[in-house]
Amino acid sequence: MANQSPRASVALLRLAVQMLMPHVGERGRKIDDDIKNLVSKGLPDQIQKALDSLRVIGNNAVHPGEINIADDYETAASLFDLLNIIIHHFISTQKMIDSIYEKLPESARARIADRDGKPVSQPK
Repeated sequence: MANQSPRASVALLRLAVQMLMPHVGERGRKIDDDIKNLVSKGLPDQIQKALDSLRVIGNNAVHPGEINIADDYETAASLFDLLNIIIHHFISTQKMIDSIYEKLPESARARIADRDGKPVSQPK
């Protein structure tokens, strides 16, 4: 799709970010506020930059402003890469870590939880 309409692709990528926000604990109504909340919770700078890049460029695709991506396939393709990085950060990495952690013996997880003052996580 990015070949045929970079502008439409970027607008849809922005929508994908908005749709992701409830899955990472945010409201999904105003992406700027959601990113601000994530930053206050310790979001890494690089992920914040990726989210803001998708937000700003996506907004400009829908409401032309300073950035004109009407025929800019390279930018659209790069934004697909950024979205993949964001998804990897929020979803893929966490699932990978959880799947390994859940293989630990329950007694080990209990000692870790006790050490950290947290409830024992149950396997999913």
